[in-house]
Amino acid sequence: MVSREEVWEVLEEYDVEDLSIATLGSHTALHILRGAKEEGFRSVVVCEEGRTAPYERLGVADEIIVVESFEEVVDEEVQERLRELNAIVVPHGSFVAYVGVDRIEEELYVPIFGNRWLLRWESERELERELLERAGVKVPRVFESPEEIDRPVIVKFPGARGGRGYFICSSPEEFEEKVEKMIERGYLDEEDVERAHIEEYVVGTNFCVHYFRSVVEDTVEVLGMDRRYETNIDGLVRMPARDQLEVDLEPSFVISGNVPVVVRESLLVQLYEMGDRVVEASEEIREPGLIGPFCLQTLCTEDLEFYVFELSARIDGGTNVTFLPYAFLKFGEVFTMGRRIAREIREARERGVLREVVT
Repeated sequence: MVSREEVWEVLEEYDVEDLSIATLGSHTALHILRGAKEEGFRSVVVCEEGRTAPYERLGVADEIIVVESFEEVVDEEVQERLRELNAIVVPHGSFVAYVGVDRIEEELYVPIFGNRWLLRWESERELERELLERAGVKVPRVFESPEEIDRPVIVKFPGARGGRGYFICSSPEEFEEKVEKMIERGYLDEEDVERAHIEEYVVGTNFCVHYFRSVVEDTVEVLGMDRRYETNIDGLVRMPARDQLEVDLEPSFVISGNVPVVVRESLLVQLYEMGDRVVEASEEIREPGLIGPFCLQTLCTEDLEFYVFELSARIDGGTNVTFLPYAFLKFGEVFTMGRRIAREIREARERGVLREVVT
């Protein structure tokens, strides 16, 4: 496993006045790269062949490293180029999904902004729940097996898959029926089914809350939030009930877009408290705890209580929305999460604590 001391040794060889911020060309790369440029850094994207157009045409990447597969980011040739560029890598959902937590932990000898070891805690449901329970936030009930299902539940599967293959059911029989359909559609395989995560379907308003744990400022910030457009459930619910029954269409929850939202101002107190607790729990689990962006996916019930059903221990896809309202209130200008990351790196460098924001 890559140790933090080894990462610091790499960082010591860097020209810190000529840093690059690098990421994979997917997920939230556009505003990570733009944010880097806005804060005076060179922007670098590792991109699969045939997928370079957005980064070229939008002018956000100073350098594009083309690979056949994202997994090649851990190849020594690519890593050496990143180190030559004095690169700090910003992980995101595609980074976790395509490269994998094992290789991130064991093979990537390039400084990562954030805590690389907590990426496993978002990827494995049991670990994720342990962290959330330790934080003392409300979480939905979990069912250990399909035979226990006695109420509406949502069934999820491992990894950063953007909702693909998720479904709702209310009985063991319905579980089996829907699993077969998902396998037929190619959304799942038998190994996925064995690792199914079954949790109570909490009825409430969905808010995905985007936090930033600033090591430099020693604070936890709420910068914005979003809700998701999901196919084909969003199209299905717009149809009259009788038509929904007639089409016999199985809902799916694949995320296709995001829309910014805000909560009632009085609810912000709860959100700050939740963020603080999650950061404190993360410090107990794997020092130095969460660094930089993280997201709590929540449901707000009619009693105005928040349930957390998912954690992203890195930048979340919902930050692709251009306006983070609480970031605007804090900084007095439109501020993307990508720029917030770059600002933290810049301030860490200026204060001589750059090693504290990387692992």
